Amino acid sequence: MGGAELSSVETDPAEVVRDEAAEFAVRHAELARGYGGIGDPDDPALVQAMQMVLHIPKIDPPARSALLEAAAAAALAVCLDPRSGPGGEWESRYLGWKRSRIRKVARRARGAQWVAAGQVDGVTVEVDGAQARAYVPGPVGTVDPRIRKLQIGGTDLAHDEPGPPDPELPVLWVNAALEMSVGKAAAQVGHASMLLAGALPVEAAAGWAERGFRCAVRDADERHWAQLSAEVAAGRAVAVRDAGFTEVAPGSMTVIAVPPTR
Repeated sequence: MGGAELSSVETDPAEVVRDEAAEFAVRHAELARGYGGIGDPDDPALVQAMQMVLHIPKIDPPARSALLEAAAAAALAVCLDPRSGPGGEWESRYLGWKRSRIRKVARRARGAQWVAAGQVDGVTVEVDGAQARAYVPGPVGTVDPRIRKLQIGGTDLAHDEPGPPDPELPVLWVNAALEMSVGKAAAQVGHASMLLAGALPVEAAAGWAERGFRCAVRDADERHWAQLSAEVAAGRAVAVRDAGFTEVAPGSMTVIAVPPTR
């Protein structure tokens, strides 16, 4: 008795790479279109936000700069994740947020809280032992209880001196004069990574994605901030201007993102 002959179709690796590049380009194009266009809903519970959680253990907490670098990379990773793209399981929630007013809410967790927070849809990034997780955006009234119960403020980290940034990495310069809390700064560098990725050519953004969106976060004093502002005016850097809901005045420039120098 003869059996049926099975055949298999081999996948061309080069074709797979081309498909992945094309899909990334679509997600990047959406990011590059910018944000907003849809005002806030009448019901405050329907306001859209991306929740972020910073892992800040009581004993041996992470360096502030590394934690902010992890937060910036995590926020961008959610935006350019295949699940946020066309047909992806996160697409509708991501677009509902991105096409509204962009808001991020940073919270802190430790111990069992951090473990539970890792079970909610999102992306975790670790940088030099510092961990941050960004979540799929959605209405503030329906935040998962494992995230909602986490504290927004109350814990800060001392400013550190991480040294000169790697010239091959984008640098997110934080306006030191504003004296933002670590939670506020985390939200702002998350905005900055998104703005910079959208402003980069798609090839450069794809290269950044291959490096896990690794970036450097540094504080800029008043003199350096003036120089960076000139770079923004010349179109060589992008700036985050805050809406002023918390901590800083409306219109404040909080972070300036600069592409790699080489």
